[in-house]
Amino acid sequence: MTQHTFCRICESLCGLEVTLQEGRITKIEPDEAHVATRGFGCPKGLKQHHLFSSPDRLRYPMRRTSEGWQRVSWDEALGGIGGKVQQLLRDHGPQSIAMYVGTAAGFGVLHPAFAQGFMQGICSKNMYASATQDCSNKFAVAEHLYGFPFTQPFPDLHHTNCLIVVGANPVVSKWSFLQVPNPSQHLKEMERRGCRIYFVDPRKTESAKVAGQHVFIRPGTDVFFYLSFLHELIHSGGINRTKVDTYMKGYAELAALAEQWPPERSAAVTHIEPTLLRQMVADYRQADGAALYCSTGVNMGGNGLLAFWIQECINAISGNLDRTGGMLVSKGVIDFPKFGSKQGLLMRKDRSRVGNLPSVNDAFPGAVLADEILTPGPGQIKALFVTGGNPLITMANSNRLREAFSQLELLVTLDILPTETASIGHYMLPCTSPMERPDLPFIFPLMLGLQAKPYLQATRAVVKPDGEQRDEATIYLDLARASGVNLFGSAVAQRFFQLAKWWHSLRKSKNAQPSLPQEWLLNLLLKITRQPGFRRLLRNPHGLLRPGHQAHSFLGKRVYTPDGKLNLAPEPMLEQSKRLELDFETELATQHQFRLITKRAVTTHNSWTHNFEEFVAGERYTNYLYMHPADAERLGLQNKDLVDVTSATATVRLPLKLLTDLMPGTVALPHGWGHQASLQKVAAATHGVNVNILAADGTAGVEMHSGMVRLTAIPVQVKAAEGPRAHSWSGLAEDRGERRGETWRGGERATWRTR
Repeated sequence: MTQHTFCRICESLCGLEVTLQEGRITKIEPDEAHVATRGFGCPKGLKQHHLFSSPDRLRYPMRRTSEGWQRVSWDEALGGIGGKVQQLLRDHGPQSIAMYVGTAAGFGVLHPAFAQGFMQGICSKNMYASATQDCSNKFAVAEHLYGFPFTQPFPDLHHTNCLIVVGANPVVSKWSFLQVPNPSQHLKEMERRGCRIYFVDPRKTESAKVAGQHVFIRPGTDVFFYLSFLHELIHSGGINRTKVDTYMKGYAELAALAEQWPPERSAAVTHIEPTLLRQMVADYRQADGAALYCSTGVNMGGNGLLAFWIQECINAISGNLDRTGGMLVSKGVIDFPKFGSKQGLLMRKDRSRVGNLPSVNDAFPGAVLADEILTPGPGQIKALFVTGGNPLITMANSNRLREAFSQLELLVTLDILPTETASIGHYMLPCTSPMERPDLPFIFPLMLGLQAKPYLQATRAVVKPDGEQRDEATIYLDLARASGVNLFGSAVAQRFFQLAKWWHSLRKSKNAQPSLPQEWLLNLLLKITRQPGFRRLLRNPHGLLRPGHQAHSFLGKRVYTPDGKLNLAPEPMLEQSKRLELDFETELATQHQFRLITKRAVTTHNSWTHNFEEFVAGERYTNYLYMHPADAERLGLQNKDLVDVTSATATVRLPLKLLTDLMPGTVALPHGWGHQASLQKVAAATHGVNVNILAADGTAGVEMHSGMVRLTAIPVQVKAAEGPRAHSWSGLAEDRGERRGETWRGGERATWRTR
C-alpha cells in the first residue's frame, strides 16, 4: 500500500509517497501531485527510512551505569531523572537546569512548544538553541528593525527580476527561512523569464552553476560588500524617498555610515572589483522588483549581525520591501508577530550569568554554555536536557564543551539515535521519528507563511514505532510530572494534558506506548486559528493551497515597533558598527592567511546522516580539506596529501582535495563529521574530523547583540602533515583499516582512531 505524507528533515517539507509492506517502509518517492513541491525530493529525504530503521536506533530508555549503558523502563528513567531534578531544584535553584534545543526540534509543531513548556515549569531561563550557531543574527536584527524577531522578509521568487544571493547555496542546502522545494528548478525558471541572478560566495557553488553569475568574495568580508552596495545605491539615486519618509526612521544615520565605504575601499578586502559591484547595484536598481538574500555563509562569518542589518535596510530604502518581485512579509495562519509582540514572546530581556550577553529569541549564546557549566557560583548549570540536537558536534570548540558536559550531574538526551552528546550522558530517551507521528508543517510556514507557494498539509503517522519510543510532547509532560513541576508553569495545563493523555491511552491498543492525542491537539490548533480541520487536510493528501502572498500588506500595517516604523538605525547596530574600522584593518593585515569556510554535500545533513552506509560509501567516508590548485602548488601539496589545519583553538589532520571552484586563499572543510566516539556503528567507523573544534567559544568572540560566534571565515594555517606515513592518503580503500588521525588541543596531543 502507499501513503502520502511530507518530509520533516528540513524546511523544504517535500511531499512524499511512501510504499509500505507489512507495516514497514520499503520505498519513498516524491509526490508528483503535490500542490507546491512538484515531485521533488532530495536523497536524504528519500532514504530517511534507512536512517530511522538503523540497528542503532534508540528503541528503549537507556541509563548509563558503571558497567555501561543499560536498558531501563520508562518508569525507572522518568523516576531517576525527575528525582535528580527535584534534588537540584532544592539545592541549587531553577537556574541549575538548562536545555539545548537542536534543529530537529524545530521541524515539528508540538515538540518545541512542549520543550519550552517544561522549562517554564522548571522556572529556568537557561535555554540554548542551535539558532545561536547559524541564524540568531536574523532574529536580533528583526526585533530591532521590525519589532519582532520572527518578522523575516523573504524574496518573491516567482516575480523578482533581480536576485542577489550572498553566502547561500540553495541547490544543496535549500533556502533558509523559506520553503522552496526543488531549488534548481526554481532558479532555472527565474533565469528563463529574464531574472538577473548573482551568487556572491567564496566558492562557485552548485547553485551558481545552475543559473546566474558567480562573484567571488573573500570570506568574512560580507559586511563591507553590503556597506559599499548601500553607498553606491545612495549615490546613484536608488532610494525611494517616499517610502523612507513615510514608513521608516533613522535614514540619516544609516547614510552617514555608508558614506565611509565607497566600492574602491571595500574592494581591498572583498576583492570585488568596483565596476562589478556598481553593475550589480545598477541591475538591482533597474529591475522591476529586486531582492538581496543571505544565509549561513553571511550569518556565521563574524559580522553577521551588521551584514544582515545592512541587507535589510537596502531592501527597505530601495522600495523593494513589501512589493511584488521584491521582499515580502506574509501571514501564516495567524498574525503571529502581532500576537507575539503584544505578549512579549521570544523577546526576553534576560542576560547571561557569564558575559552579561542578551538572550535572542529567548535563548542564550551557545558559545558560553561551557562557561556556564564550568564557572562556580549561584546559577551554575548542573543539569542539561538536549532535545533534537548534537552540540558536541555542532557547537564551537566542542572539545571544551565535552569537558564541561562530563562535569554535569545530569545530562539527558531526547533523540532517535545515540549521538556523540548522548554517549557521555546519563539517560537517553527514545523519540518517535517523523514517520512515526502525525504533524502539520512546522512553525515557519504554519505561523509565518514562509513559503514560496502557501499551502497547508496534514499527515498521520506512516508507521508505528518498533520499540518503546514516545513523542517528545508526551515525554516532556511526563518529565514535568516526575520533576514535581507543572508544564508551562500552570497546574491547569498540567492536569488538562494528563487527562488528555489518559483518555487517549484508553482508546489505543494495549501494547501501544501511552501518549498525548497529537492529532486532536493539532486539530485544536487549526480550529483556534480558523483553518480547515485536520481531517479535511487529510482528505487533501497532496496539500491544500492557501491564499497567495500579498504585497503592500506590511509597511504601515504590520510593523510592530513602538511607533510602527522601521528603525533603520537601532542603537545596538550603530554601537557595533564602531568596530568596523578595526575589523577592516584586521582584514587588510591578514590577507596572506587562509580563511576556512564550510561545505555541504547532498548526502549530508549537519551531523546525523553519516550512519547510513550508502551515504558514506567510497570516498565519502571522510571529509576533506578543499583547496585551490594554485594554493596547493605554492605549498608543495598534491591531491590526497594529508594536511594539518590549525586555528587558534586546535589542529586537525585530514586528506586534501583540489577544487578549482574555490577562491584562492580560501579552504573549505565540510561540517558535521567527527563521529569516532559515537555509539552509532557506521558513523563511528568514518574518518572525518569535526571542523567546529577549530572555532573559538567563550565571550571574547561572541557578537554582543546576536550571541553568535564565527563558525566560517575562520583564520587557519595549512601545511603538510608531519610524521610517519603522513605524506599521502592515496589508495584509500587499501588503507581504511590502518589510518589514524590526530587532533591537538591546549598543547596536548590526543589521537583518535579513524577506522
